[in-house]
Amino acid sequence: MRVKTPARREAILAVAADVFKEMGFEGASMAEISTRIGGSKATLYGYFKSKEELFVAVTHGEAKKQMEPALAALDQEVDDLAKTLQVFGEKAVSFLCQESTLQTHRMIVAEAGRSDIGRRFHEEGPKMGMERIAAFLKKQMAAGRLRPADPMLATQQLCALLDCETVKPMMLGLETSISRPRMKRMVGRAVETFLAAYAMPSD
Repeated sequence: MRVKTPARREAILAVAADVFKEMGFEGASMAEISTRIGGSKATLYGYFKSKEELFVAVTHGEAKKQMEPALAALDQEVDDLAKTLQVFGEKAVSFLCQESTLQTHRMIVAEAGRSDIGRRFHEEGPKMGMERIAAFLKKQMAAGRLRPADPMLATQQLCALLDCETVKPMMLGLETSISRPRMKRMVGRAVETFLAAYAMPSD
């Protein structure tokens, strides 16, 4: 039995990403992916037990690279909370509004009613990101910058505010592109609304 290697796994993910992009989730097959890799299906299944598992790994690999800079903005010492949330929001929304990200999310939504891929995608990706945001907001609550509240609920509401003017219209095809200045204003409105609800009153 061949020994699994990180390099081989990354090669599989790269090829699979191309196949999913070309054929969509439903049209892609493990047979096609293994053919393009130049190996057997048995080798492919040795790394990933199902097409769903492989697809989730592909999407999370890309999301981790793109979202880490946004989440890293929350790891810095905060002097200006509004500015920190603005930087985070712009970086996050810029990634979420990329056509490749939107395409991935559309595939997940389309398949979610037929398999557990929606749950797996959330549990292994977005949920972890939201936990990091919630930890940041909890720290701001403890520091007296935000009023005491459920950090995860506050995270969900912040994400919904960031999503409503940007990602949602793009997902539905109501918008085809959003300029950087316009996105900056949209994120600013989301941050302003969030802080109107959660910021501690100034003396």
